Amino acid sequence: MDLLIAIIFIIVGFLFLVKGADCFVENASSIAGKIGVSSLIIGLTIVAFGTSMPELAVSVTAALENANEIAVGNVVGSNIFNLLVVAGLSACIYPLLVNKTIMKRDWPLSVVAAVLLTFMLIDRNISRFEGMILLICFGIMLYVQIKQTTKSEEDQKRIDTPYSKLIIFLIIGIAGIVIGGQLVVDGATSLARIIGLSETLIGLTIVAIGTSLPELVTSLVAARKNENEIAMGNVIGSNLFNIFCILGISSVLNPITVEPTAFIDSLILVVVSIVFLVICKFRPLDKKTGLIMVLTYIVYTVYIILR
Repeated sequence: MDLLIAIIFIIVGFLFLVKGADCFVENASSIAGKIGVSSLIIGLTIVAFGTSMPELAVSVTAALENANEIAVGNVVGSNIFNLLVVAGLSACIYPLLVNKTIMKRDWPLSVVAAVLLTFMLIDRNISRFEGMILLICFGIMLYVQIKQTTKSEEDQKRIDTPYSKLIIFLIIGIAGIVIGGQLVVDGATSLARIIGLSETLIGLTIVAIGTSLPELVTSLVAARKNENEIAMGNVIGSNLFNIFCILGISSVLNPITVEPTAFIDSLILVVVSIVFLVICKFRPLDKKTGLIMVLTYIVYTVYIILR
């Protein structure tokens, strides 16, 4: 009976995710066009933060309940999944032209965030003070992103739908994404425990993938609608939000102590972030590159299961 309930949760969760993401991308894009703000800033902020709500809920709850491996594993695992699978699969559907701002500012910043986290994990602990540093970095990042975004007449599009209706459907989309993500996580976690997986492995795989499903579905939908800036902005924005904001809040609420493997996983995040940043500087993020990214994630998953 528990197995059946878990499977039902996963199926219903996917339905919420798909419809919520579709509604979310459509209305976020419309709001961006209506007010003349680029799709990039919408992707890096509203879309990225909205789809990261499941990670925030899971990691903060895990930190408060002293399930530290799930708190950190969720963020590191989600970031690796976002970069390799979300961006990779999106590129397989539609070649992604990565915005120059993302290549020069936001993607390198996500590398810096991963390096900072790796240094913090050397002593297997993220203290309250280190959590405050992460939150300060988040505040500075948000300020710079918004300040450097300018309205342009070229960005403005004629959209007759009133703001109130767009915002209501945007919120409905976020609600669908968050509810769907939580249902999938709950169902997948129950399945994992029935099978008998460890907490560390649950955090890095089942929970990380589950909480990243909103990013996956949202970016896939954005790629299909040819909203490249939302698709890639969502990935990089979510990764920055996960490290700076989610781990910042989690460690301020309750200092986080982890196993030595957390440092290794964070180091892997740094490596894949740098490698694919360099690759995307010299070639488009197309189907071939996307397939390499997805295959890299499969190899990483096999590694963490076998270790």
